[in-house]
Amino acid sequence: MGTMGRGRGQSLVEFALAATVLLILLTGVLDLGRMYMAWVAIQDAAGEGALYAAMNPRCISAANGPDCQTPNNAYDRTFIAIRSTPGTPLDPYRVTIVITPNDPGQICFGTPITVSTRYSFTMITPVMQAMFGPEVALRAYAVQRALNNGSSGCP
Repeated sequence: MGTMGRGRGQSLVEFALAATVLLILLTGVLDLGRMYMAWVAIQDAAGEGALYAAMNPRCISAANGPDCQTPNNAYDRTFIAIRSTPGTPLDPYRVTIVITPNDPGQICFGTPITVSTRYSFTMITPVMQAMFGPEVALRAYAVQRALNNGSSGCP
């Protein structure tokens, strides 16, 4: 009878060790999944902003004129795409958006317009924080060629 009790105790210890390792792996995979979803969100937003800029090269930012007020410019379209991504609770105010060129006077038909997004992703699990640090900078970009002239000075 004494041997049977030890076998049960040993099984319990083995289960506890295995469950701990599996739980740590599972939470790490969860964080990596969240990070991938965040990257997909900023990649899609960059694509949305680049497409809007290609179709409307006169409205890169709200400063380009009265027709370019929110949400009718590439910066706002990128920001709105990040804010409205379903299933990914991103903080849109932690995203940096850079559009090159950002002056409509430098954009003529066929000019490549690049929208770059950068997001500071926060890890939630201690294991992933130890591996990557508490925050990871995610970067994404999209390039579209202008479909219209951004200024009247274009050939």
